[in-house]
Amino acid sequence: MTDEDCELLNLGDRPEKLIITEIAVPPVPIRPSVFVGGNKTSNEDSITCILKNIVTANHIIKEALKSCERFLKCTLNSWQDLQLQVIEYINSDAPSLSDSQHHGLMQRLKGKTGRFRGNLSGKRTEYTGRTVISPDPNLRITEVAIPVLMARVLTYPERVSYHNIEKLRQCIRNGPNKHPGANFIIQSDGTKLHLKYADRRIAARDLKHGCVVERHLEDGDIVLFNRGPSLHRMSIMSHRARIIPWRTLRFNESVCNPYNADFDGDEMNLHVPQTEEARTEAFMLMGVQNNLCTSKNGEILVASTQDFLTSSFLVTRKDTFYDRSYFTLLCSYLGDAMENIDLPTPALIKPIEIWTGKQLFSVLIRPNACTKVFLNLTVEEKIYMKLKERDKKAITVLEETMCPNDGFVYFRNSELLCGQVGKKTLGE
Repeated sequence: MTDEDCELLNLGDRPEKLIITEIAVPPVPIRPSVFVGGNKTSNEDSITCILKNIVTANHIIKEALKSCERFLKCTLNSWQDLQLQVIEYINSDAPSLSDSQHHGLMQRLKGKTGRFRGNLSGKRTEYTGRTVISPDPNLRITEVAIPVLMARVLTYPERVSYHNIEKLRQCIRNGPNKHPGANFIIQSDGTKLHLKYADRRIAARDLKHGCVVERHLEDGDIVLFNRGPSLHRMSIMSHRARIIPWRTLRFNESVCNPYNADFDGDEMNLHVPQTEEARTEAFMLMGVQNNLCTSKNGEILVASTQDFLTSSFLVTRKDTFYDRSYFTLLCSYLGDAMENIDLPTPALIKPIEIWTGKQLFSVLIRPNACTKVFLNLTVEEKIYMKLKERDKKAITVLEETMCPNDGFVYFRNSELLCGQVGKKTLGE
């Protein structure tokens, strides 16, 4: 074939270069021999066995080419055998190799246990835990409940200072079997003391500034939470630990969406960062509070779901009223008891003071006048129904807020004026 024909067929180079005449041979460290027991015999690697077969088939073809009388008889079979060996060297799962016992180059690279996912992208770490997950609506979205059995194994190396020496001494006295305790003491010279076998009272008394105590996990520690498969960056986020006496990892069900988790037996992974730099980086970059929206299109990921939506919908009904005792009780549940709450003017004063569910929702958004939160929002909920022409009459400006189903949600300066709050307002 001439160069003009190659150009006419839009070939970028000579067609004979498409024929494989040389193959790359990996170095010996990639295909080591495995010695069996104390014997001198060894099992060769799959790549070595395939390369041996390729060399043998190639040698047979060369010998057949030298003797013309054997050429027609042996060349075709040897040529097909050489092609199969080269295919097996590259991809041992090819359709023409149904009974291959070896692993080719592609099998070493692809898959979960391959070179990329198994060794390069996949990292092995200590201080990790894994167990079944459960929902807990009483937790904050930034918290994860950790069983106390797991908290006694997962430790954090805290350096002794003037501010924490008494706390760490008490952890040392408790030992490894009582939470909150400690498992090891690392002295300034690197000596590691196991508290299971040491005299803990003497160790606590002799504790000095600069030592490192591997204490148990405690409330407020930063941990990394992950559920596989990790398909996007929100599949692993940081939470604050909350130690509980049960056996499962628990978190608020509003955070299920970024993890794509449900509670039908799913398991999730936990990792405890071991340095202050790692804890700070996890909190600032991977915290749930900083990953509420997806980076793909800005959609909300962490939002109310299930019983949160149901209770909000029922609380904001038109016929939901609370007396002073019940209204103040619900207001006390809204925060952490550290913020002042200004009670709004009752909706009804006589014969008794009564507040509406919408007022309770307004207090939730803006507890007092010092709170600089001014929410102005209009949302048409699923139950919203527009007025028909014969029902409008003289209503023109307020026709949306006069929805008979109370489906038009209207917030003005953080006060809920009308509407039942549902999925379109609080959901995803």
